[in-house]
Amino acid sequence: MDEKRPTDMKRRCEWCGDDPLYVAYHDDEWGVPVHDDRKLFEMLILEGAQAGLSWSTILKKRENYRKAFDHFDAKKIAKYDKAKVAKLLADPGIVRNRLKIAATIQNARAFLEVQKDFGSFDRYIWQFVDGKPQKNKWKSLKEIPPKTAESDAMSKDLKKRGFSFVGSTICYAFMQAVGMVNDHVVTCFRYRKIQ
Repeated sequence: MDEKRPTDMKRRCEWCGDDPLYVAYHDDEWGVPVHDDRKLFEMLILEGAQAGLSWSTILKKRENYRKAFDHFDAKKIAKYDKAKVAKLLADPGIVRNRLKIAATIQNARAFLEVQKDFGSFDRYIWQFVDGKPQKNKWKSLKEIPPKTAESDAMSKDLKKRGFSFVGSTICYAFMQAVGMVNDHVVTCFRYRKIQ
């Protein structure tokens, strides 16, 4: 059965629960198509940061991530040096994982190359779904796959271009987050709103 927020009783995807931060993310962001390069970069980095952790952990640290990583300005991040890495490793507001921090810097450099090659990251990344959101019709959370042929292709191509922390499962979570797929269950009030 779907979880409901006690104050409004709207039917939501069951993963959402009743944590106000999660509910706001579910209701306002998750599954809404994103075409802004900086926002796409932010979500790719945050999905990678989540690896091995809960999305709730990352959501709670999101504002700290924005401050620590120059509001996901790839040009600035690409220039980070050892002193900046040391500062990030000492920042309790983010996930202090050396590999994930190094990946963010490398991903910023790869992101800038993609922008150069394709004109925008948006143009590049949306090609994996032929430029339009895939509309799924899941009845329950159990039906939603952890990855797809499209996320496999995206992961493979991103890795080829020098990105890391972009396995197929991370790529599929990214696709869900930025609206490349509509994975709200059909009983969720958001399903039709973003169709």
